[in-house]
Amino acid sequence: MATLQDIGMSAAINILSAFSFLVAFALLRLQPINDRVYFPKWYLMGIRGSPTRSGALVKNVVNLDFKTYIKFLNWMPAALNMPEPELTEHAGLDSTAFIRIYLLGLKIFVPITLLAFVVLVPANWTGNTLEGIKNLTFSNIDKLSISNVPSGSNRFWAHLFMSYVFSYWTCYVLYHEYKTIASMRLRYLASENRRPDQFTVLVKNVPPDPDESVSEHVEHFFCVNHPDHYLMHQVVYDANKLAKLVAKKKSMQNWLVYYQNKYERNPTKKPTTKKGFWGLWGGRVDAIDFYSAEIDKLNLEENTERERVTSDPRATVPAAFVSFKTRWGAAVCAQTQQSSNPTIWLTEWAPQPSDVFWDNLAIPYVELSVRRLLMAICLFLLTFFFMIPIAFVQSLANIEGIMKVLPFLKPLIEKKVVKSVIQGFLPGIVLKIFLILLPSILMTMSRIEGFTSLSSLERRSAEKYHLFILVNVFLGSIVTGTAFQQLEKFINEPSTEFTKTVGVSIPMKATFFMTYVMVDGWAGVAAEILRLVPLVMFHLKNTFLVKTEQDREQAMDPGCLDFATSEPRIQFYFLVGLVYSVITPVLLPFILVFFAFSYMVFRHQIINVYDQKYESAAAFWPHVHRRIITGLIISQFLLMGLFSTKGVAKSTLLLIAQPILTIWFHRFCKGCFETAFMKLPLQEAMVKDTLERATEPSLNLRAYLKDPYVHPVFKSGELERPVTIDEEESNPLVATKRKSHRGSRHDSEASSEVGARI
Repeated sequence: MATLQDIGMSAAINILSAFSFLVAFALLRLQPINDRVYFPKWYLMGIRGSPTRSGALVKNVVNLDFKTYIKFLNWMPAALNMPEPELTEHAGLDSTAFIRIYLLGLKIFVPITLLAFVVLVPANWTGNTLEGIKNLTFSNIDKLSISNVPSGSNRFWAHLFMSYVFSYWTCYVLYHEYKTIASMRLRYLASENRRPDQFTVLVKNVPPDPDESVSEHVEHFFCVNHPDHYLMHQVVYDANKLAKLVAKKKSMQNWLVYYQNKYERNPTKKPTTKKGFWGLWGGRVDAIDFYSAEIDKLNLEENTERERVTSDPRATVPAAFVSFKTRWGAAVCAQTQQSSNPTIWLTEWAPQPSDVFWDNLAIPYVELSVRRLLMAICLFLLTFFFMIPIAFVQSLANIEGIMKVLPFLKPLIEKKVVKSVIQGFLPGIVLKIFLILLPSILMTMSRIEGFTSLSSLERRSAEKYHLFILVNVFLGSIVTGTAFQQLEKFINEPSTEFTKTVGVSIPMKATFFMTYVMVDGWAGVAAEILRLVPLVMFHLKNTFLVKTEQDREQAMDPGCLDFATSEPRIQFYFLVGLVYSVITPVLLPFILVFFAFSYMVFRHQIINVYDQKYESAAAFWPHVHRRIITGLIISQFLLMGLFSTKGVAKSTLLLIAQPILTIWFHRFCKGCFETAFMKLPLQEAMVKDTLERATEPSLNLRAYLKDPYVHPVFKSGELERPVTIDEEESNPLVATKRKSHRGSRHDSEASSEVGARI
């Protein structure tokens, strides 16, 4: 059991680590050679240029202006000074809303912390019940928890009352934040500049037709059913193989540039490479000639595959991007059912062109359903069976477990400093290591499920990650930690004492979560701002691959807000804070430090570093709200379970109303605000269309929408672009090649409508 000294040791290690990272960052960011690593966003916006100074070359590498070192921490106030409207204009609403999650944590937990320390901490400290339980390991920190209150004590009324106060305050803040974000989203959409996705709908599961191609069938259907608003469409090709060839050729070109640069530096020696995998084995050949020949081969393969994709009907996917003349027309199509058969002609808002995940557009509807079923089973197995190694690690991450497995380390472990490091630092870092590879696994599972946009992939991966953290990191750490630490007592004591021990032991796991918050939430966030990996990679690329300013720009890796991992990580701190706000309030200051520190760090990263891949106008906020509500309900049920072991059955009955009221509150907020994140109001669409017609009467919308939804592999100069199909406005009839009388019901309806129009 970690003592106050152990927690102090852990805090010292993590504070020192965080401070070291911050000082290293503050110094590295001042060096001209690192400018593109720590300010890439400004370069991408064209506002900042490579630092060049006259004089010695060293001035272009190292900052010799020693006055700037005096203010090396001025990035902190600078990160906080940019107003929120300016931040939204600079980085988008997604970034602003994401930062507000940290601010939401401060709004919730600052008042809760103050109230808990004024009311609950004194009540817990003066309980003096832990000393009366024989053979129970505890520390001074545990005496600040609810475990130190004697069973049946009237002090529990204070905990019950504060539980209601904390729940009310959390719901109050959540309601107003949901309302604020919904208003910000509607204002953002109303003021947003014209974008292709505002006029475009993604149509999936186009039914096969014996007489028409997919392209002809799509044109026929929308000319009939949306005659006044349909403009054009772009069919989707299965170009995944072609995309792999293009990516492989780009990799080969990078190696060719590397060896050409190497040869230019030393013309007396031609570079060589091995022909085997990654150049590790095989016969040694001239590197420039080898990669030039490989690129020529790939060019031939690429041309062959391109011709196959554009000419083979089997390469056309039963899906298309359909564009409309107005936002209003696109909104009607995207938000309504197109056919009496709900499994065909499925429509949804098209993602932004940069948000499209092209690999998944080629997945058939039936296969999509099977994939999602299989991934649901895999997620269940991964989530619940992963608890086995976590339980093993948690059992080893304490003094007794390590000495049992490695008895020869006993003399070293029994030293006071080593013992403090193991109990105060090791559990958190071991769990952090276990979770490093998990996000990649979950993202792969989401890709297999077939989501068609990067934003939906990240939201789905975040959902999986949150479930995993909830079951394994939170519940798993509590259950396995309690069981392994008190196993002998559980076996030997009477059953009447078992529940009492559980009720006492679960609050004691707060010390583990303190160490985890310090490792992940303090040192981990500080490491994020240092950007050590992008720093090393940029200088490697700059040394071996960069020849022009364009090459140098491509060598930058600004990164982005990784919603799939960052948001569930934040939710974990919400969960821990809500659960322990009544049980062990002394943990709350650790949570506050995380939210405040992260708010400052990520605000700086958003302003100066991150370049978002897409903009969803805070479409993720309903997920954020729902997961905080889930954490609140879990905390309420755990408190009910704890009260049931404390001889206050009447108080337990009074707590039943909390989760019921919280669920009602969630449904109320969902009804009030969620539609703002799911649908575009037709009124707003009409207003923007009317304003655009008045201000830009000569706008050529067809030319504007012609290229955005062409597959990226067709956008390079070497590849021929597929034809985008336009509506023939001069023809009052809908052209069709259908000769067969076989067809679905929608064909009959379409024919009837054609006749009516004639």
